[in-house]
Amino acid sequence: MSRVYETAVSTIRTQLWSFTCSPTARGKPEIVSQGHQYEREDGESSAVAVQHFHTHSIPLDMEDIERDWDKPIAEAGIAAKASVIVRVGLLDLSAGTGSFRVREMMHRIAYPLGVHVRADVNLTDIEAACTDGKDRITEVIDLPTTGVNTERIWLLEHYADWFSVNLGEDSMYHSRPEVSKGLMQHLDSKDASQVSAELAKQLREEERDAHPDGKKSETGVDEPGQDAVLDALEAASAHIDPGEPIAPQLAVHETDWSQSAMTQSLAARAAADQAGKTASSSADTAAASHNEVADGAVSASHGTAPRTTAHRSNSHSKALVDDGFVPTSDARKHTHAHKPPKGEYAAHFDHVGKERVTGRPGITVRQAHERLDMIEHRKPLYSPAFAGLASAIACASFVFLLGGGPYDMVGAFVGAGLGHWLRRRLFAHHLNQFFVTFVCVAVAALACTGTLRLIGLFDPVALQHDTAYIGAMLFVIPGFPLITSGLDMAKIDFPSGIQRLSYFLCIVLMATLAGWMVATIVHLNPEGFEPLGLNAWVNGLLRFVFAFLGVWGFSIMFNSPQRMCLTAAVIGAITDTLRLEIVDMGVPPEAGAFIGALLAGLLASAWRSSVRHGWLPPHLGYPRICLTVPSIVIMVPGLYMYQAMFHLGSFDIQSTLDWGFRAFMVIVCLPIGLAMARVITDKSWRYDI
Repeated sequence: MSRVYETAVSTIRTQLWSFTCSPTARGKPEIVSQGHQYEREDGESSAVAVQHFHTHSIPLDMEDIERDWDKPIAEAGIAAKASVIVRVGLLDLSAGTGSFRVREMMHRIAYPLGVHVRADVNLTDIEAACTDGKDRITEVIDLPTTGVNTERIWLLEHYADWFSVNLGEDSMYHSRPEVSKGLMQHLDSKDASQVSAELAKQLREEERDAHPDGKKSETGVDEPGQDAVLDALEAASAHIDPGEPIAPQLAVHETDWSQSAMTQSLAARAAADQAGKTASSSADTAAASHNEVADGAVSASHGTAPRTTAHRSNSHSKALVDDGFVPTSDARKHTHAHKPPKGEYAAHFDHVGKERVTGRPGITVRQAHERLDMIEHRKPLYSPAFAGLASAIACASFVFLLGGGPYDMVGAFVGAGLGHWLRRRLFAHHLNQFFVTFVCVAVAALACTGTLRLIGLFDPVALQHDTAYIGAMLFVIPGFPLITSGLDMAKIDFPSGIQRLSYFLCIVLMATLAGWMVATIVHLNPEGFEPLGLNAWVNGLLRFVFAFLGVWGFSIMFNSPQRMCLTAAVIGAITDTLRLEIVDMGVPPEAGAFIGALLAGLLASAWRSSVRHGWLPPHLGYPRICLTVPSIVIMVPGLYMYQAMFHLGSFDIQSTLDWGFRAFMVIVCLPIGLAMARVITDKSWRYDI
């Protein structure tokens, strides 16, 4: 009996080893060691070889995916469909967003494919079960680490709209799907935000030419009302990271394809409107005759043939018909060949087997993954030096809002700038996050203290500013995990919320521990900032300015495009100034944090709705989380948390509990305020269904 058991175990081990060494998409064997150093044929050890492969997910060269690689994704098998659905969710998760947004994004990709998804989303992994009514597949995929990338969150929103429109569904996120389509064709550009702005600008010019009387177009775009906001943002966001400037000809070159496309599309609308006054049938004919859109930019780069676009619009709905799919309800009526499934969940699979109008292939599995490849491999918008400068500005501004003076701000500026620059450089080598946090906070605190000691040689007053080094540490505050943890728990997703909160606490623990050790070594005693004694009006104005700069700096650290940074900075300047002013009037800090977060959520929702309804240019439509989290991360009580750790190191338990509970109350109120704003403005949050 024992021999049979040993033989079975040996066979299983052999089969597992054979599967582990199967070829990957790169054509090399993937070697996974279990505590041993296996040697490859070329002499490379497994410890080095494993670094060359992403072993956290199912490879895309699996047979059931490869056989559908060049097939329209709507006709592909469940494995190919699930590979796109889950990968979109994974990219969104890797950008730092909450699990509720990851699920929403996966559902938006799955719905036009006729696939139902049930997903468990945690801090670094997704387990998703997908079914199309006939077949079922479960994928488990995970990330090696976590981070924040708001540009990726924004691009994935455009990807979902481009995907839905091309599969015959209406645009869910942007009122002008042409912008999403243009971005998906120019993902190789350095600044996708600039491409988006150029597309929106040309749309505005064409709308103005088509409606010279200044009336609203059929998309509801109020041209005169947009000009002031658009021109102000264009002028303010002209500065990009000087480390990697964008070529001046980019805006013209990147949007050459869209000039004729949008001209013909808008001319078609005008012709349709004119013809609709006499006969509705002639409107369709006029629109169809003008809709030849070149789609060769990305297709040519990947060896696929250009495709054409049919565009129809009427007074009730407007949608872009791309690659032969018509999104209107009339065009999606069931044909005799289509037999939708019956039963309780039939609505989830109602797309399966529907007949396309032109019969041409839509998005293929290859094309869907190629665009995801380009989103995944985009380089950061800003160099480490520029990100360090933004961190320095943000933390110096943070110090002023906490009550610090000029010397405190100078020390925090130097320490935070050097610390974040070093963190970016270390992260480039994929080092452990907690180790990097400890080292960079220690360097930032020492740099801040050294700067003040150097200034003290000329002005001894600088030697009394022992609290400034706390401000130099604030660049490591994990605001995104903190806020998304509260939002996840508000959606009754406790596993994800608790994991994110635990991650936040671990980062804070490492940061405060490093700061406490530096303070102990160099004999610092942070007792708070001295009152500045400024006039109330001057103080309020300075608070507005430094809140704006602080939120802008944190947005840069989150890899937000410049226009997104400026939008978040405006919201943050309003909300944080209001918070500080009402706290000075006697409102408890916890209530002030709640009111500030609530107002930030309402302003972000109002901004998003204005773009959605066409009151603001379409390229300014950003995900709410990309605006709200940077605008309230400056409200996170980093000073309270560090004071708690400092007193804990001194075994002053009473002071530790006092500062710890102060921090806890503010931390709790921030996500509650955002969640309350979502409940007020979003039906999906208002009801438990």
